[in-house]
Amino acid sequence: MAVLINEQIKAAEVELTGLKGEKLGTVSRSEALSKARAAGADLVCTSLMSSPPPCSLVAKGKGKAAAQAARKDSTRPQQGGGSSQEKVKELRFTAHIEEHDYDTKLRQADKHLRSGKPVQLVVKASGAKEAAAAKAVLERLVADLKEAGTKASGLQTSGKGAQVRVNPHT
Repeated sequence: MAVLINEQIKAAEVELTGLKGEKLGTVSRSEALSKARAAGADLVCTSLMSSPPPCSLVAKGKGKAAAQAARKDSTRPQQGGGSSQEKVKELRFTAHIEEHDYDTKLRQADKHLRSGKPVQLVVKASGAKEAAAAKAVLERLVADLKEAGTKASGLQTSGKGAQVRVNPHT
């Protein structure tokens, strides 16, 4: 997996994290680059799997090494008993889901989140025309689940659907 630094980042918007780890929110690429220049730092993006991609301000020249170290830490299994990887419950939806079915799946997702388990919400669309409806269903789900959990990443959309991971509140 490649690490993108400064002008290599092509996304229009990025989810920006400051030098001390503080969340700076979603900003345009040009604004993020100007903040990096003003702080004498590099803008580093390690994941293109979410929209907008997460980017961090890192001390000048330390960008690639710090990003690779952070990625190495994130892939290392957590210490403690049990399995090395936490199971993620995947719930599948269709783009044009009936209200009763939606409520049932919403209760299932809520139950998993409240028990401390993350949930992967997947909406399948039968074609590119339904992709907008799939995204709308996901946005509604995330809004309805905001009391039980938060999005781990942005909505990931493809030609035949959309998905998002929701982590429980800690």
